[in-house]
This record gives sequence, C-alpha cells and structure tokens, in this order.
Amino acid sequence: MKARLMLATIVLTLLAGMVLAQGQRRQRLNPMIELLEQKKPMFGLYMPSNPRQGGRGRGGETPAPAPTGPVLTAVELGKMAAARRDIDFIFNGSMPADFADFHRGMLDAGTLVKTPFLRLTHPAIFKIHQIADDPARALKEMNDQLNLGAVGQMFVEASSAAEVQQGLAGMRFKSKGGTRPDDVGKAPSFWGMNEAQYKQKADLWPLNPDGELLNWTIIESLEGLAKTREIAAVKGIGVLWPGAGTLRGVTSKVNAKGEREPDPVAWEAAIQKVLAACKEFNVACGYPANENDIEMRMQQGFSVLLMSWGEPGFRAVQKGRVASGRSTSQQ
Repeated sequence: MKARLMLATIVLTLLAGMVLAQGQRRQRLNPMIELLEQKKPMFGLYMPSNPRQGGRGRGGETPAPAPTGPVLTAVELGKMAAARRDIDFIFNGSMPADFADFHRGMLDAGTLVKTPFLRLTHPAIFKIHQIADDPARALKEMNDQLNLGAVGQMFVEASSAAEVQQGLAGMRFKSKGGTRPDDVGKAPSFWGMNEAQYKQKADLWPLNPDGELLNWTIIESLEGLAKTREIAAVKGIGVLWPGAGTLRGVTSKVNAKGEREPDPVAWEAAIQKVLAACKEFNVACGYPANENDIEMRMQQGFSVLLMSWGEPGFRAVQKGRVASGRSTSQQ
C-alpha cells in the first residue's frame, strides 16, 4: 500500500510540475524566438515580388522577356505569403517602400492569431542599410520599419562589434537603455495591442527574455570576417549569418589571365569561420540554403534556413522540415 501511495505521489508531483511549466511558458507573439529557445531549426522564404518589368538579360546583351500574368499589388503579395503554411518567417531583402501594404495583406489573411493568445504566424524580418556606411540613414530606416510592425531586423555587412552594438541600441526604446524614439507609429495596431502593451513587448531578445524583437546580423566582408569572433560575442544578436552570396565574391581570386574567379576553398572557409563563432558563443547560425544543400548545412549546424520564393525554395523548405523532424506545416 505504501509503495502505491508513494508512486501516486510521484506521478501527481510530476503532473503538477508539467502543468506549472506549461503555465510559466511565455506566450510568444514572435514564434521565431520560441523556436530559438527550444533549439529547433526554422525555415523561411524571401517575400514574393512581381517579375521585373522588361530590363536587360544577363550581361545586358539581350532584352529580358516581359513578365507574364497579372501584376499583383503589395496587399495581394502579402496574402500570397500568408498562404504558405509551412514557413516560420518571411524575410524582406529589398526594403520596398510599400511594406505597410504587404504587411496589411498578411494581416488581412489572418496572420495575427488572437486566441488563445496573440501570435504572428508569419513574422517578418527586414534588412536595413549598412550602419557603418551611414548611421543616421540606417537608424531612421530601422525606426520606420519598427513603427510599421516589424518584429526583426538584419544588419548587413557588419564590420565591427561597435557597429552592431549601435544598431542593437537603435532597436530598443530609451526606457530600455537604447536610443529608439518613443514614437511607435502603427506598430501597436499591427501587433494587436495598445501603445502601452507594445512598448512593454517591443524589446530585444535575448537581452530581455520577454522581448519580442529579434536581430539578425550578417558578416559578408573581409573586414567583418577579420572580426568574426568579436561580432559573434556581442550580446543581443539573435541569429548570425555568413553572407554566402557576397562572400563568394570577396573571397574570389585572380587567375593567370588576370581575371577574377571563385575560390571554393576560401569561400567555404569563410562560411565555416562564421559557423565556428556561432558555436563558440552559442548564437544560432543562419544560412541562405537551397534544395541541394539544405540537409548538408543543417548537419553542419546551421539552424535558421532562408530560401528563395518559388518552387525550388518551397521544395527546400519541405526537405528541411522533414530532415529536422518537424511537421511539414507550421507546428
């Protein structure tokens, strides 16, 4: 009898602990942060866009074919992005002026879930211009994007820890120790909150464990590579990236004919240098993958995977989700 009572007590204690843990689990608006906290891989796409109108072909030699099909509005493109139920985020790498309409299209399609708690199904990350090149421009652009409801931003061409720290301060309100102005624009409505609630939630994770804003920093220059460990050590970076496309160019070499050509060995060494720093400083590492390399990059340790919009990118997302053991739709 005593044994049964002890067993029952243990079971009840375990169940109570599980219930308490679930009750203490943060109700995240930004699910990317939840995935990072759980050390789970995540998968996203570049935001869709209309084909370019005319223009020149590769090398400017022949005219590019005119796009076919209807040209979609930014609102329609937002609804198109929201229809993808297998992605964890949308990335805006072009900084379009009509982001507000794109974001509104996503929200109109139901990406802000209100029950049982506020949650974005398609959080958006936005790229800003290089901070070191023009700090005033970059910080204004950062504030404009945050005031339109962005939940994350990517700092491009990071070349020093001081540059990244300046940007991180720009993502935080002055009341939180940062430099962001108190004006919040339309952000609270995009987050489904009032201004006071927004100001409480709109802080930088992981510096604030309850914050909902996420920073991505990308190293894609020789200057940045030289300071990779210094940059990776900055507290507040949520995801660190090697700029694979740009690094392919900056690590190229001159051949016997005096022409520049890719150097696959140097290129891969640059990618691995960033990955090693991510592991050393316990920062998630991102990579712009495709269907041919996504499994290899995941095995190496990259956990935030970004794919191009289109059928190859869609296949890569599915391939990555299967390899990670996650459901083939949002979960």
